[in-house]
Parts: sequence; C-alpha cells; structure tokens
Amino acid sequence: MADQSIISALVLGLVEGLTEFIPVSSTAHVLLAGHFLGFRSPGNTFAVLIQLGAILAILLVYFHRLLKITLALPSSALARRFVLSVLIAFLPAAVIGAAAHGFIKSVLFETPMLICIVLIVGGVILYAIDHLPLKPRYTDVMDYPPSLAFKIGLFQCLAMIPGTSRSGATIAGALLMGTDKRSAAEFSFFLAMPTMVGAFTIDLYKNRDALSFDDMTLIAVGFIAAFVAGVFVVRSLLDFVSYRGFTPFAIWRIIIGVAGLIGLWLLG
Repeated sequence: MADQSIISALVLGLVEGLTEFIPVSSTAHVLLAGHFLGFRSPGNTFAVLIQLGAILAILLVYFHRLLKITLALPSSALARRFVLSVLIAFLPAAVIGAAAHGFIKSVLFETPMLICIVLIVGGVILYAIDHLPLKPRYTDVMDYPPSLAFKIGLFQCLAMIPGTSRSGATIAGALLMGTDKRSAAEFSFFLAMPTMVGAFTIDLYKNRDALSFDDMTLIAVGFIAAFVAGVFVVRSLLDFVSYRGFTPFAIWRIIIGVAGLIGLWLLG
C-alpha cells in the first residue's frame, strides 16, 4: 500500500464513513472504489482497518447512552436484558466470521462482479420490504427480547457476502420480525459496535505481518476521514429513516450495482 495515493485513502475513508451505517454495504462501496482507483492492500486489510474510524464515531455519538446503560446494569433488569440481547445478536457472526474468515477475505472480497450483483439484488429486496404493510410490535430497542435479537443476528451473517450490507441485513431482518424502522436502525447501531470491533481485531491480528509503517500513514488518513463522515451519518440517520424510510438507499444500491457492472464491462 505504501506507494499509493493519500487522496485515494482519503476518498476511501470518506466512502467508508458515509456508508458504514446505512444499508448500502460499505464494504462493497470501498472495494469497488478501491478497484477503480487501482488501490490494493494485502488481504484488503485497509478496507477493514479504517472501520475503526467509524467504530469510534458511533462510540462518540452514543457515549452518553452507553454510559447510562452501563451505570444501570447493577440495578436494572431491562439494561441487563438489552446488553444480553446485543451480545446474543453478535454471537452468530462471531462464530461464522471467525471460522470462514479466510474464504471470505480471499474469495468473496476479490469478486467485484459478485459484489455488484448482490448490491442490485439487495436493493430490490430492501425496496420490497420497505413497501410491505408491516405492523411493528417493537418500537424501542430496549424492549427487544433476546430471541428477537438472536434472529436479527442470524440475518447479520448474510453480510459476510460483500455487497449485502451488515446494517441492511439486520434492518431488513428486524423489520420482517416486527420492529419499526427507527428502532431497527438503532439496534443496527448497537450491534455494529461488537461486530466491527471483532472484525477489526481479527484482521489486525491476521495481517499484522503484512503491515508496515508506510501503510499506517494511509490507514490513518482513511481512519480520520471515516471518523468524521461516520459522526455525520450516525447523528442524522435515525431522523432520516423515520421520515423517508429505506427506499432511497434501495435505489442507490441498484444504481451503484448497475454502474459497477458497466464499469467492469468497460474498464475491467
């Protein structure tokens, strides 16, 4: 990575931060942008490591909420159940992700055409779900039972296919199982915290020998860009989906997927 452009790292960092928490697949956007920018990293480590910026963004925005829940743990059964629900939702991805890490990174992450197709298919599915006459039973993430959280966690495993979108899979699953749009997006935020930390830790460990001091400069640029963009998205997304739903993201996925296929056909 050392001889690659700081500008490319900045662009990819912004793409990561802007897309990590919305259902359009940040991985797909970063990998496709990297492909057309000619940006390469060993094992696609850059694409995962800059997620730390997005992780810190959501931790910053939700700091007071997290502190309140933490302080309530000794005395509040509701707080304890919520934390348990998030951990239960995280468990399927933790197990499958650790077991299939090599295949995911070496095969799925290296197939741009697959990413484009999954973007389009996921966009169609998200559009259809957003227009279903669903009647939500859960409107507050604190009320999600562990059984519901586990099912959402199973949906999150679909995001191991690049282009699916971690947030998109969890939100779609949550909506189908009786949540409203705002709380579905918020639970996706909470679930992102352990999931992204886990992915970051595994990639950092497995690719520790492939990184160099020069790589750290590009990663730092991408990290800062992802952090700034991530803060903006996390602060604005819940209000946006409350009024607009997920259709704009579904349409965007389809546009990017089609554009990516055309780009691959024309440019390779």
